[in-house]
Order: sequence, then structure tokens, then C-alpha cells
Amino acid sequence: MARANRIPSLTADHVARVHREIEDAGPPVGQQTQTSQDYADWVMRMVASHPAPAKATQLFAYGSLIWRPEIEHVRERTGVLHGWHRSFCLRQLRFRATPENPGLMMSLDQGGECHGVLFELPAEALETQLDRLFRREFTVKPNTNMPLWVTVDTESGPVAALAFVMSQTSELYAGNLPLEDVADILAKCCGHLGTGAEYLLNTVTQLEARGLHDPTLWRLQELVADRIGLV
Repeated sequence: MARANRIPSLTADHVARVHREIEDAGPPVGQQTQTSQDYADWVMRMVASHPAPAKATQLFAYGSLIWRPEIEHVRERTGVLHGWHRSFCLRQLRFRATPENPGLMMSLDQGGECHGVLFELPAEALETQLDRLFRREFTVKPNTNMPLWVTVDTESGPVAALAFVMSQTSELYAGNLPLEDVADILAKCCGHLGTGAEYLLNTVTQLEARGLHDPTLWRLQELVADRIGLV
């Protein structure tokens, strides 16, 4: 895929305009959090179901994992996941939102395809890496982002990879919202980790830097920039 040379309409100035300093109030009332034993069980489950245990473990990143992976990796390359697409379908009441000002985060929803980044994890201490990764990706019970082994197409052929997909049975599943509605939410939501606008801008910027152009996200960042109201 040819490398794009596009400059987003959404900028750091837009992000600064909607950013607010917010303290983390912890999990919203009524949400049950994962325990250390829950994470250990998930690690054992995914290691036991590893489709290619003799090969290096690959992680498929489509959103914030691209620009904030927080785990070690020894190699990076792009790939295409068929049957799933990135979507702002996960309702949020924390992190980049609050219960008073809910937000949206991306996950993988069923249908279409997703161009993303494959990170090759070190062969050693896989269980430790997965534990750290799972603690980053899901915090409440039942899971919103479900770990799943998938097949990703690369220039050198298909590879097995770990991805996180949206649980459509979760009460936080937002479904396929109109892009204009998503823009309205992302232009306003903010939590202790920052704003929805920043999350979107970072993702678009990192995708473009790798020559991965997502037309839907590109249109969305234009809409968010327009709503924030800076030229």
C-alpha cells in the first residue's frame, strides 16, 4: 500500500481546547472489576488455545495499541484482518470519559476488514506479557474487549495473531452509530486519560504514518474538528 501524505484537519490545538484535568474516580458504580485470578485464568486460556505455539506470538493492533502498546515487541509490520472492522462501538464511563459525560472507544466489530499493525512479542515470558496486556485491555466483568486468536493477511502470507474484539452481548456495546453521532461524543468527552479527540487524532496520525488510510476515521476526524470549531 502506498504511503499517504495527508495532514489531519483535527490538530493538537483542537485537543487542547476540549481537554480538562479530571481525577480518576475509579470504576463507575455497579461495575465489577476483573481480579488477579480472572487475569491469570485468561492468560492460561489463551496460551492453551494458541494456534501456533511453536511460532512467535503476534499481536494485532488497530487503535491505541499502535501508539501506546505498553508491552515489549521485537518486530512490527502491517496486515489486514478480514471479517472485522474498527469501530467506535464501546461506550465508556471512565478513562477518556466520565459517567456525567460518557464517551466512546474503538474496538473490533464484526464485518468488513481492518488494516492494522502486527507486533511480534518476545518468545520469553509470554504469560507475563499477556497478563500486562489483558490488564490494559479489559477491566470490568463481563469482558467488553474479548481476546481472540485471528488470522491476519500479510505480504508474506497469513499469520495467527491475538486481537481484541467487541463483545456484542456487553451492556456497553453501542452498535453501529451514525458517524455524526460519534463525532458529537468524541468532540466533548474527556476523562483522566485525556480526550476522545486526542484518542482519535493519535490513531489517525499513527495509521497515516504507516501508510494505512482509513476513510471512515479520516471523515470522522474532519467532523470532530468541525465540531470543536477551530479553523
